Amino acid sequence: MSDLFDYFCDNEGRLIFKWLHYFDIYERHFAPFRDREITFLEIGVFHGGSLQMWKNFFGPKAKIIGVDINPKCKEFEEEGITVEIGSQEDRDFLRELAEKHGPFDIVLDDGGHTMTQQIVTFEELYGKVKVDGLYLCEDLHTSYWPSFGGGYRHPYTFIEYAKRFIDDLHAWHSNDPASFRPTGITTSAFGLHFYDSMLVVEKRLITPPVTRSTGTASF
Repeated sequence: MSDLFDYFCDNEGRLIFKWLHYFDIYERHFAPFRDREITFLEIGVFHGGSLQMWKNFFGPKAKIIGVDINPKCKEFEEEGITVEIGSQEDRDFLRELAEKHGPFDIVLDDGGHTMTQQIVTFEELYGKVKVDGLYLCEDLHTSYWPSFGGGYRHPYTFIEYAKRFIDDLHAWHSNDPASFRPTGITTSAFGLHFYDSMLVVEKRLITPPVTRSTGTASF
């Protein structure tokens, strides 16, 4: 499947819990960042195994930052890995986090998965991702679980929130600027990749699209 998946399967270190289909997604989007001086932020440390996995995958030039609300996770720090303790619902904490460690090449939200947590984290940290970086939000199936604040077509889920990004991506083409105009997503998102339980946003500096023609007309 991939050497990242092989690491996961052979892992005898700290506990890692992942949906298996995530590894193809990781490999597809993370491979270009390997062996580079990057800052990788993972919200949700759990037992610390994924932090070690990312350190192994991205290589010694990478700076791995983990965030968790559990103070015990501070014990998982090691060379190349820093753990900050705080709540992803706390906007002040996230702003301090970005000030201390940002901007980020990759942000991976694998935190508490409630609607408030996912939306607040996106609102505070998407803007702290570098141009040509990535923002990932995992476990979006909780948007369909009432216990996490979700529910099918519930208006305040992260899924419904993120569906608006599809419109934003096309806002350059609006003929109704009073109600539909470019946003920060329009000017920064090159692509939106929706997978089962995951959204990956590719950031770039986006300018209004331009068309051109080449060749000779046939009639």
